[in-house]
This record gives sequence, C-alpha cells and structure tokens, in this order.
Amino acid sequence: MSSWIRFKFEGKICFGILEDDINISVCDGDMFSNPKKTGEVLSYDDVEILNPCCPSKFLALWNNYQTLAAEKGLDKPKNPLYLNKSISSIIEPGAHIVRPKSYKEAIFYEGELGIVIGKISKDIDNVQAKKNIFGYTCINDVTAMDIVKKDPSFDQWTRSKSFDTFGIFGPCIATDIDPMNLQVQSRLNGKIVQDYNTSDMFFNVYEIVSFLSKDMTLLPGDIIACGTNAGLGPMSSGDIIDVRIENIGVIINYNE
Repeated sequence: MSSWIRFKFEGKICFGILEDDINISVCDGDMFSNPKKTGEVLSYDDVEILNPCCPSKFLALWNNYQTLAAEKGLDKPKNPLYLNKSISSIIEPGAHIVRPKSYKEAIFYEGELGIVIGKISKDIDNVQAKKNIFGYTCINDVTAMDIVKKDPSFDQWTRSKSFDTFGIFGPCIATDIDPMNLQVQSRLNGKIVQDYNTSDMFFNVYEIVSFLSKDMTLLPGDIIACGTNAGLGPMSSGDIIDVRIENIGVIINYNE
C-alpha cells in the first residue's frame, strides 16, 4: 500500500509518498503516469498538505448502501444513481465548512469512501475499471439537506451539495487496498455517528466506475464519492466533524 499526497514546500507544489506518517519521499513527473522518486525526503511537519489531486469532476452516488436504503424504505436502484458536486465547492485540508449566507437550515455531514481515477476511462467493463482506479480517499459529502425538496417539482441535489466549502476529500490517495471491505467512520465532536463497512454497497467500486464511464469520459484525478450509509446527520455551528477510513486516513473540519 502507498499513500500519495500533494503538498507545498518552499512555495512549490509537489507530490510524493508518505512513509510511516513521518517522512515524504518526493516524486517527479505525473502522479498518475509513471511517477519517479527523486531521492529527496522531507518531513511531514515541514510541508503544507494540499488536496491529493485536482479533479475535473466530483461525482457522488445516491442510494448505494443497503442499510440506509432499508431505513428510508428504498429499493436497490436498477443502476448507480449519481449527481455532480461543483469543483468550486472543494476546500483544502483543514479548511472550515462555511454556512451559505442564503441558507439557514440544516447542514449534514456524509462520510464516504472516494474513488480516484488513474487512467482515461470511457466505455470500460468492470475488469478494466479495477485497473483504471488509481486509489481511494476519504470524503465528507457536505449537504444543505433542506434544499433538496424545497421545490416540489425538482429535487435539488446538485445545488444542495455544491456550495463553497462543501467538497471535502483527502488527506491522501491510498493505493493497493481492498475497497470491498473498508470500515468508514464519521465522528461528530469525538462521538462516533457513522460506522459502516463498504461491503454494504449495492454497487461496488468497479461497477460504479464502469457504469459512469459509459456516460462520460473519466479523467485521471476525477473523484467519485461512493455514497453514504446510516448515521448521516446535521452539524451545528462550532462542531468538529471527522471522517476516517481504515488504511486511508482521516479528514477533519470545523463547521463555522
């Protein structure tokens, strides 16, 4: 397993492999296309950690977990259901979640596994999808939940998830791990509020990538949030929310 990170050091944006949570082996070239170690090693404490990639798309699954579907009285969809989060919603690690001035109702956390695409993907099958996934990351798919049903003629999922600061992922991209059996936890002010396994998905990561590739070309660095499970809920001003996934890491944000 490797943990790939992006960071800023002496004013330059770099990437590399995090070794033992202490040192970074600096790499050169393209993270997604034959990167090479430079031989330089930096201390994690000496760099500014950035999001591990810069996606051209941030897609998010809906109704992809059996337990949550049972709670909501929903059936398994015929195919993966998804929506877009705006790229402008993305914030860097540790940045605050900021309530939109136009919105006064509930803001929800949603801890999720994220897929990071590693190769250009169009019309691929499940086998090729496995080869085209670079790795996995932690996601908090923040949602202005009360907006979704505000207009009875149209569910506003994209708008509800696309406000500035609502796109959270990181802290790294973990490669060579089994995405079928990962434990996902969300903690609100230190209390576990979500604790579920990715084995509960309706559609696994390879099925998701294959399906989406038939709708659009997926590019290296694109992010796909695999959907959330039971325990999602509202955050109050001053809350601290963290999402952690075994073998990947933890993302922590303060809700203003």
